[in-house]
Amino acid sequence: MVRKREIIDEIEDVYRNALEELALIKDADSIENWSRRYLGRKGKINSLFSVFAELSPEEKRQAGARLNEIKNELGNAYEKRKEKSGRKKGDKVSLLFPGKPCEVGYLHPVTIVTRKMTDIFAKMGFGIVTGPEIERDYYNFTALNIPDEHPSKDVWDTFYITEKEKILLRTHTSPVQIRIMEKVKPPLRVVAVGKCFRRDDVDATHSPVFHQMEGLMVDRDIKFSHLKGILTHFITQMFGDNTKVKFTPSFFPFTEPSAEVSMTCNICNGKGCSTCHDTGYIEVLGCGMVHPQVFRNVGYDVSRFTGFAFGMGIERLAIIKFGITDIRYFYQNDLRFIRQFS
Repeated sequence: MVRKREIIDEIEDVYRNALEELALIKDADSIENWSRRYLGRKGKINSLFSVFAELSPEEKRQAGARLNEIKNELGNAYEKRKEKSGRKKGDKVSLLFPGKPCEVGYLHPVTIVTRKMTDIFAKMGFGIVTGPEIERDYYNFTALNIPDEHPSKDVWDTFYITEKEKILLRTHTSPVQIRIMEKVKPPLRVVAVGKCFRRDDVDATHSPVFHQMEGLMVDRDIKFSHLKGILTHFITQMFGDNTKVKFTPSFFPFTEPSAEVSMTCNICNGKGCSTCHDTGYIEVLGCGMVHPQVFRNVGYDVSRFTGFAFGMGIERLAIIKFGITDIRYFYQNDLRFIRQFS
């Protein structure tokens, strides 16, 4: 008798809770969820039939009758509540009615240019590598022939995370070259791609966060002519066969000799305009033969191996390629700007 009383109480508790929940429901979807939870094939009402095993036949008849009565009452309450919500019995949802279209994503112009650049170098046999964006001062400066007292270090002033241990956000992707040379013996040829960070004021041509590609090739008897040939091929593949390329002597601590590379201005096609300061050329990257001290820092034999390195800003090449006037457009998350490059 005790077990029968417990089962009846449990049935009544479920009935009472179901009605209380139904009264609080506001929308049609929640009503359907309530129906599945209480009246569904695996709902709470049907699950109560499984507890009748311990009852006598007469007790089963009485408890079953009450449970069927409750099930019918809840079913009627469900229909009334559903009708009140606006969705009537027999209503159908048209599967032919068009839904909301999903907008297809767009590649960012920096991504488009990065993929084009890596594709060109991959076809020339260069491996594509990446490295940590949080670096040690040794890899970012010292190993690249930029000691603490070197004046050129001020140019790459960056964000230090811990000053004592000299942990910082890298200012260029050149540290990847050092890490690769520490692990791989010549010959090698790689390009490193990734984010860089400098304490630059934000304006039309500068950003504290930007993307860069660095290249490195080391082998026996590598000469400046090899560097010139590879970069000329890269620029013509990137901007067209009619693009002219010019190398101008420059200085970088980690290369000697060094050069800045310029190409025909894509605004005036070399005739001279305000963009190129009437020179007909615009600067696109820096390069040079790897300084012997850099090789010594990684344990390379400077009597056996030579090599070259180059570096370029990916946003700068994207600006030139697409005729963009302000670097800030890259970082404003404006879909009207991004859609132009789809």
